[in-house]
Amino acid sequence: MSLNNRKILLGIGGGIAAYKSADLVRRLKEQGADVRVVMSDSAREFITPLTLQALSGHPVSTGLLDPAAEAAMGHIELARWADLLIVAPATANLMARLAAGMADELITTTCLATSAPIALCPAMNQQMYANPATQDNLATLKRRGIRIWGPASGSQACGEVGAGRMLEPLDIRAMAEQFFSEQDKQLSHANALKGVKLMLTAGPTREAIDPVRYISNHSSGKMGFALARAAAAMGAEVTLITGPVTLQTPPGVQRVNVESAQQMLDAVMDKIDNQDIFIGCAAVADYRVAEVASGKIKKSSETMQLALVRNPDILATVAAHEVRPFVVGFAAETHDVETYARDKLNRKNLDMIAANDVSVPGQGFNADTNALRVFWRDGHQDLPATDKLSLAFQLLSLISTKITKK
Repeated sequence: MSLNNRKILLGIGGGIAAYKSADLVRRLKEQGADVRVVMSDSAREFITPLTLQALSGHPVSTGLLDPAAEAAMGHIELARWADLLIVAPATANLMARLAAGMADELITTTCLATSAPIALCPAMNQQMYANPATQDNLATLKRRGIRIWGPASGSQACGEVGAGRMLEPLDIRAMAEQFFSEQDKQLSHANALKGVKLMLTAGPTREAIDPVRYISNHSSGKMGFALARAAAAMGAEVTLITGPVTLQTPPGVQRVNVESAQQMLDAVMDKIDNQDIFIGCAAVADYRVAEVASGKIKKSSETMQLALVRNPDILATVAAHEVRPFVVGFAAETHDVETYARDKLNRKNLDMIAANDVSVPGQGFNADTNALRVFWRDGHQDLPATDKLSLAFQLLSLISTKITKK
């Protein structure tokens, strides 16, 4: 892979790992990237701007209020210039300030001002990394769509051993190459679903037992939200009907929040007319409690029985709709994946089904990666394990070829 003509802005925080940043500049330029550098005030205590200027071939930006710098390529121009902003090292302090939205020096201001994707490479003492405040800040930054590359584990400058080491320059370069490769794939899919109305369900459902308890499952909604994000990027008009999850709504997606299977069915059928594609990615509870208690059920005996009744079948209902869209189901299985998937495909009269083996470690519920076996009436295709967004683009590309033929 190559980084030819990619414009990468490297932000350097004030940690001992800053010494690796010089090598990172060199490694990025080896693959053809145009690299500019922004340093925090404390980073200059670890490595000099002159070193980085010599390696990058560009003046290094350090001061937010430097008249000379602002007269040349100021922080707003730098923010607009970048295709990708990498912060390496990203210290605990720097990430805390980014999470708080502070613009107290050039590096944080540039991060706020850019529309380019941002990747942070954490580097700090292992206790600092494990601290709940740092973990909360990381979670906040992830929710905002900032990529977190690393950290690695091992011996640290302080003599301790654990998670918190910055990734090596070659590893960061590899992740940058992967990022641009995936971006190119997404651009190649652009407009593949232009003008298509696509509805999908995501996440779990919750079936109330009483006002404080419910029946649910482990679905995180990540696959469904990845599909929604990818479909919108491919030009579709996307309606996302989701059970209770903590994920942010993808850009350009209309979101409808529900709790129970019945609420999900009602929301689907309310908007199903004129949809071109329906993808049932939600993990809908098969059963609900026959009678929901009006008050909290008190613990009174060693055993308790709950009478359950079948929930409505959302997929089958959509597939039987008078003016049906192209219907795609999901099947989370633990064994005999093809047998159960094909049975569901035929029994529910689906056009396509995407099956995954959730017994495989690192796939399925709550994981960031997945693999799918996709079946239709007269064929199938395996989509190997990868991150869920990349998998979503692959699945939607496959669906687009089928609806075109149809």
